[in-house]
Amino acid sequence: MPRLRILRENSSGFLIYDGYPVTELHSLIIPKRHVADIWDLTEPETADCLELLRQQKDIIKTQDGSVQGFNVGVNVGEVAGQTVFHAHIHLIPRRIGDVDEPQGGVRGVIPSKRKYL
Repeated sequence: MPRLRILRENSSGFLIYDGYPVTELHSLIIPKRHVADIWDLTEPETADCLELLRQQKDIIKTQDGSVQGFNVGVNVGEVAGQTVFHAHIHLIPRRIGDVDEPQGGVRGVIPSKRKYL
């Protein structure tokens, strides 16, 4: 990873903006140690990655007052849509009106299950 892309890091992970963002400020938290998915992270690595996630959430909320929510996502395995087989966590800022009906959130990965009420 080119150092220029790294916004922040700690002992176990680093943070960059997504190269193919879903929304503005879409960020990725990536562990430094190569593992295929988050289930292979140690507890300290998981804690460090979650700390970067929390920090970035706070920074985004400070930078952009239009952000009213977030989707946090992890794809594990090809069948779940994983295309980069190095663990990473997506932090996707959400704004009012960015989609017509946000109900269901991450349930939308299977479109027929998105609306459940």
